[in-house]
Parts: sequence; C-alpha cells; structure tokens
Amino acid sequence: MAIVQSMCGSFKEELFGGIHDLDTDQLKMALFLDSASLSSSTTVYTTSGETSGTNYTAGGANITNVVISLTGNTAFVDFDNVIFSNVSLTARGALIYNSSKGNRAIAVLDFGEDKTSTTGDFEVQLPVGDATSAIIRIV
Repeated sequence: MAIVQSMCGSFKEELFGGIHDLDTDQLKMALFLDSASLSSSTTVYTTSGETSGTNYTAGGANITNVVISLTGNTAFVDFDNVIFSNVSLTARGALIYNSSKGNRAIAVLDFGEDKTSTTGDFEVQLPVGDATSAIIRIV
C-alpha cells in the first residue's frame, strides 16, 4: 500500500464534465494511515485505511473559505488549513474530496512520514494558495 501525492485523474476529467462546483460544493479532508492506498487513480473517498482516534470522525473535516483564482494562465484553489481539534491520532496522508458530489476524490496529500497528535490539534498546513504552490491548480 502507498500514499502518492497527486491530483486525482478522475477529478480532472469531472471538471470538464461540469460535475464539481468548488464555489458551492462542500469539500472535506479525511486523514489516512500508511496502510492506505491513495494515488492519482483514487476516484472516491473510502474508509479503507482511514485513521481513527479520539475525537476523529470518519469522513474527516470540512474545508472552509474556498477561493478560486486565476493568475496568468494558471487557475488555482485556496482554502484554510484544516484543523482537527483535540484529537489523538496518527496519520500519513489525507484525501481531499467533494462530499456534495458522491464523495468524489479531488487530491491526495502525502505527509512524507507518520504525523501524530496526542490530545491536541492536528493541523494540516497547506502551501500558499497561488499559481505555483496551491495544492489544486491547473496550468
């Protein structure tokens, strides 16, 4: 099993089909263990390999303050860091998905190693939301 950071191929295709409306749809982030199998071929959120722990709810947390922008020829999406409050858990990666559209997968994040929180906040700090660094961008 492996977690490979990538934008999901199905998401790219679904954008052209008009399935996702990132301005109004509810996006979520779920956390996963290193035993999960997540990559560009992931098409939908699943609980297989999802972390568990004190105060963590399966399905993860809502993504807030989504802003779509265009700089030059690059479109990108920015949103707040995702905070899982007062949790005890371990995670190796995350899946961003669209819970408004059948839990369709958007992007996979690989933390590079296991990250642990013990009765504290687990914050997924995202790169600057711009044309060169945003997690979700189309060049």
